Amino acid sequence: MTVPAEALQPLPWDADIASAAALIADSTRAAILRALLPDRPLAAGELARLAGVSAATASFHLAKLLEGGLITVIRQGRHRYYRLAGHEVAAALEALGLISPGLPVRSLRQSREAAALAEARTCYDHLAGRAGVEVLDGLLRQGLLEEKSGRTDRGDTSSHRFEVTGDGAKELGSFGLNLLQLRRSRRQFAGTCIDWTQRRRHLNGALAAAITSRMFELGWIERGQRRRSVRVTPVGMEGLASTFGVDLP
Repeated sequence: MTVPAEALQPLPWDADIASAAALIADSTRAAILRALLPDRPLAAGELARLAGVSAATASFHLAKLLEGGLITVIRQGRHRYYRLAGHEVAAALEALGLISPGLPVRSLRQSREAAALAEARTCYDHLAGRAGVEVLDGLLRQGLLEEKSGRTDRGDTSSHRFEVTGDGAKELGSFGLNLLQLRRSRRQFAGTCIDWTQRRRHLNGALAAAITSRMFELGWIERGQRRRSVRVTPVGMEGLASTFGVDLP
């Protein structure tokens, strides 16, 4: 009897998580992945320095991550730059942070970095930390977003997804977002991550990435001095308060 071709395809409701988990479980590879969370390409030498290993060791682990599909490489002339394979990898790493013990703080520099990350940072391409949590709260409080439940237009189910209200469409349009274009993205429109520093949810998806990108364009936020951290500028404080009802002291 001939087995239908579709019967040989991977089951959509099951996944082999062991292979990805094994890649992340190595401490050097985990350090490399953490360094790539800000969605900024880095060279192998910089990743070796951040992971505290030799260039040869970093190259070995980068090859493993490439083979496993967790990172991609960009070639510019003779140079190679690495980045996460996508927002799904970042979401998995952030989720693991919720069930993982914190790294011990051994210096004043590490203490300041931890405080900066908790205050405001990027979770791949969208705002996280206390600032990200407050932005989602403000969007809901101002009636610009409303929470939905059940099946999405892509057929998946989620208890934490959001739709833009009529008032929200006007406000976000004035803010400079093209909501129609965002809805055409293959990415989830608006959902949540549980923030690993705040233990509360912040907005993710295409909408969150667009809001964060626009905040950078307007100068409301800027890259911080520490990895992944961002700083809310004085003009950003005013803009967040007037547009989204967010009060960040």
